[in-house]
Amino acid sequence: MDALNSVKGWIGALTEVTLMLLALGIALALLAGPQVPFIGNVVSNIMSLVGDLGKNGIVGLIALGLILWLFSNRKMA
Repeated sequence: MDALNSVKGWIGALTEVTLMLLALGIALALLAGPQVPFIGNVVSNIMSLVGDLGKNGIVGLIALGLILWLFSNRKMA
């Protein structure tokens, strides 16, 4: 059981770092424009994801709810 908690801790930490990098990418793209080196088109990728979810109606709404639930119910070990 200790190994499972350790893996959960690593996954939680990697998710936290990924979300921080995503926030940094959005902030840099908004401040410096979409052509920031090593960041890519973070804002346009998020906009296309939101657009794709919006085009799918109720299925997109369910997918968005599931994604938000997964991120909000995490607990750090």
